[in-house]
Amino acid sequence: MYGDYEAQRHWMEITYHLPITQWYVNGSNNDLNYWGLDYPPLTAFHSWLLGAISDKLNSSWVALHSSRGIETDSHKFFMRLTVLASHWTIYVPSLLLSIGFSRKMSYTMVSCSFILICEKKKC
Repeated sequence: MYGDYEAQRHWMEITYHLPITQWYVNGSNNDLNYWGLDYPPLTAFHSWLLGAISDKLNSSWVALHSSRGIETDSHKFFMRLTVLASHWTIYVPSLLLSIGFSRKMSYTMVSCSFILICEKKKC
């Protein structure tokens, strides 16, 4: 079995090709023993969106069944871009919005916010 990279790719495959009612159900097109979708529905919809984009760019990346284990350089690049895009379109705006609700922004809050934004980027 492959690692988390394959789990994320497989979830794009499943959510893109199967109806919502089959996302969390074991079946011939969704083997839950092979990286079954185990995240909440909002995350599944995120996988569906990325799966739709992936299919438009290269349908072999999320082809039902036949794409298992695919790790081409172009797909790795796509997966890395999805992480960055998700980070900047979901995480950062929500962080900035939550800071904006604070009437008094202390030095500690500014420092913590900077650390959170830069945590994985090694600022």
